[in-house]
Amino acid sequence: MRRVRAFLRLVTIEHSVFALPFAYLSALTAMQLHGGRIRWGDLALITVAMVGARTFAMAANRIIDRHIDAQNPRTANRELVTGAVSVRTAWTGALVALAVFLGAAAALNPLCLALAPLAVAPLIVYPYAKRFTDWPHAILGLAQAPGPIGAWLGVTGTFDGSGPAWLLGAAVGLWIGGFDLIYACQDAEVDRRIGVRSVPARYGLAFALRASTAAHVVTFALFLWFGVLIDFGWLWLSGLVLAAVAFAYQHLVVTPTDLSRLNRAFFTANGFVGIAVFVFALFDLVFRLGLGV
Repeated sequence: MRRVRAFLRLVTIEHSVFALPFAYLSALTAMQLHGGRIRWGDLALITVAMVGARTFAMAANRIIDRHIDAQNPRTANRELVTGAVSVRTAWTGALVALAVFLGAAAALNPLCLALAPLAVAPLIVYPYAKRFTDWPHAILGLAQAPGPIGAWLGVTGTFDGSGPAWLLGAAVGLWIGGFDLIYACQDAEVDRRIGVRSVPARYGLAFALRASTAAHVVTFALFLWFGVLIDFGWLWLSGLVLAAVAFAYQHLVVTPTDLSRLNRAFFTANGFVGIAVFVFALFDLVFRLGLGV
């Protein structure tokens, strides 16, 4: 149990809150359009698949980056650097998580299983991206985009009518890539010194923050577009207003000369975005569009 707890700290399991709400939103929307009732078994399998994929991604990331982490004072206390988790234990946990993800994909439908390797590929590429491109944040966004798409396909088993899911996937990818641009600002100086590539290290903090703002403006526009396609109403728009406030907050409190509130912007504001958008969308699906529970 001690090893399990250490491994869960290694992969920061609690951060699943960022991606899960949008997978649920996509799945529930697909259920509304294909039968009008919540399929709890599919939701459970989607949860298992999402947590399994994210756990695998985080473990692989920590393993691949452990030597870089050791050179950065901010990350030097991570479990693989300190020895609290062995590389063998981390690989074991990663492979178990990958097997769980593949098993859940297979249980959903054959299409999800066939596409699962395509979802795994960017999860492996991302940790290496900072070694060959100044835009690893784009690879991270690409790795996160399949969540809502896979959830939709997990419900329907077909590409037919899946356009809204691809739109939502693009929004999620830009959202996460955008706040990763903010998060990377705190390591810009260390990254330059040790040879890690990122937008803040290459182009400076001001450029990175402007790029993040642009990504989140497009994210918000894609959220609006998704709502139009699904015929969401005022409840969905209320959630987007709250999300817009959270977006504005994180871009106001983090500046090139003051990163002291970066963690608050990263964890609190972005966690709030996911929850607010999902909760108000759920209200719209259940109370206005008649999704049965």
